[in-house]
Amino acid sequence: MNVFRMIALPLTFLLCSGLAQAAEGLIVVKSNQSVAATADKLEAVLSENGMKIMNRINHAAGAESAGLELRPTEVVIFGNPKVGSPLMQCAQSVAVDLPQKALIWEDDGGQVWLGYNDPEYLKTRHAIEGCDAALAKVSGALAKFASAASQPSMACLVFR
Repeated sequence: MNVFRMIALPLTFLLCSGLAQAAEGLIVVKSNQSVAATADKLEAVLSENGMKIMNRINHAAGAESAGLELRPTEVVIFGNPKVGSPLMQCAQSVAVDLPQKALIWEDDGGQVWLGYNDPEYLKTRHAIEGCDAALAKVSGALAKFASAASQPSMACLVFR
């Protein structure tokens, strides 16, 4: 085993320790809150940043209505035509993956995760060319939204 592999392998595990095993093309971030609190925070962060919330789907409630059990699982659907439309101009097929979606779920160990489509995966999937600046902007924004939504809010305590 060469020196690079001896260093790179442990470093990779260390850097990815906050990430879950995910489906191909899905970026996953560990949340320090419940599914509902993470989804609520995500909606607030998205709204504050000019994104339109199109829908929020509670899959666990849907399962319950069918007499089935499912750990907490929600999807928030959101977007902004100023961002999505230029991507569709580069490759119209990307519309099948837009608006953006964030999946928030609780795993069998009780850990909550927030996942979203990796814009680089969408670039490959839809052979998007000429939109690297827009994809980079989307990638950065999604990472910031996910990070903000997965961390508890800092509340000011007043002692009297």
